[in-house]
Amino acid sequence: MIIKPLHTWDISPQEAVQLQQQLRKQVQIRPLSQPVRLLAGADVSYSRHDQTAFGGVIVMDIESGKVIEEVVVCHQVSFPYIPGLLSFREAPVLLAAFAELRTVPDAVLFDGQGIAHPRGLGIASHMGLWLNLPTAGCAKSRLVGDHRPVGAEKGATSPLVYRGNRIGAVVRTRSHVKPVFVSPGHWMAIDDAIALTLRSTSRYRLPEPIRRAHGLVNQRRREYEG
Repeated sequence: MIIKPLHTWDISPQEAVQLQQQLRKQVQIRPLSQPVRLLAGADVSYSRHDQTAFGGVIVMDIESGKVIEEVVVCHQVSFPYIPGLLSFREAPVLLAAFAELRTVPDAVLFDGQGIAHPRGLGIASHMGLWLNLPTAGCAKSRLVGDHRPVGAEKGATSPLVYRGNRIGAVVRTRSHVKPVFVSPGHWMAIDDAIALTLRSTSRYRLPEPIRRAHGLVNQRRREYEG
């Protein structure tokens, strides 16, 4: 993939917050403009011994379940772990992985937040602006927002609301298993993000592209650590 630079990563946490407030104005939450068949999943794993991060991307045909392409790269992390600024820590290694992809996906799911973020710019939104692709976040935990109880059966949802605005949904991807928190990132509507999450989830809690990307980066990390 060809990725055009959006900004520098050599910034302080204070500057990162200011940049989020600027970039969120560029995020577009709108219905998908075309059907999604090639869906990518992305995740990051960190070495337990040093500042090495492993970023992985898997592109799947969600009609057949076939993996079309997978890429994993390593990168030295310099930005500290600060809640709400995850993308400044993880995006550089993920962008390096996307840059090696030969296949351009129709959309991307990230293990993290989209607009369900204090400043409306979680990693899925931030990466969507960089990649110029429809994106969504599917997180295992909530960052902001409130919701009513969600039904126990697969496919049940409950709106996630923050400051009076619907920013995503709590989605039950497996019956009687903890739900996930889904929000659109960029060039995608909330209902599209929910539908893609459920469409790409099989026997596990997480959508298959994210689950496989998670396995890919953890395997590479274990190999690195010996």
